[in-house]
Amino acid sequence: MATIDEELAQLEKDIRQLKIEYDMYFGGGRKRPPSEIEWRIELIVKRYAERGGELKFNQRFRFSNLSQTYAKYKDVFRKRLVHHEEGKVQRHFGAAAKAIEAQRAKAQPAPADVGATASQPANAASTASAIAAESKAFRMTCAEPEKEPEKVEQLYQAFVSAKQQAGEETAKLSRSSFNEFVRKKTKDLQTAKNCRDVEYVVEVVAGQVKLKALVKS
Repeated sequence: MATIDEELAQLEKDIRQLKIEYDMYFGGGRKRPPSEIEWRIELIVKRYAERGGELKFNQRFRFSNLSQTYAKYKDVFRKRLVHHEEGKVQRHFGAAAKAIEAQRAKAQPAPADVGATASQPANAASTASAIAAESKAFRMTCAEPEKEPEKVEQLYQAFVSAKQQAGEETAKLSRSSFNEFVRKKTKDLQTAKNCRDVEYVVEVVAGQVKLKALVKS
């Protein structure tokens, strides 16, 4: 039986594969939408949405990012399916129309070829816009990091998970150095801004993971 981490890894792989196969379908390389993969993804998403309490913090964070990515892809695919199906209907509305289309194709072969080639960049642009959408930010507020190790640990796990999801290097990250950074940054802001609470935010900006420290009023 697969572990939670293995199933989340499979979910991530299936989401990437779903995107590839939908692009093949819209580009004419598949006859049918990839319903089997989509059904498998739906099962896993539904299962862990109902069993969120069984996940560790970093697993919940990873699942949240994956489910948000899938939801965005699904919305893009749904809209493209509508246009795709409408296009089929318009091309098959009668013998007379088919004859007209055939005459136009003979008279203007070059534009027809250009249109077929241009569909691929258009599809890629739609998918890219979904990938560029930013994930929901993780926020944590603390005043004495050395006395709130659980909060700092959650922040560290969120930061590492976000970097992994974005495909960034994490091998050089150290929990001890991260703890020291949060401790020092908190003290520096408290002294400079005469405040007590400091809010840390993990978010994705332009495809890169950012860790911000903000003063809480």
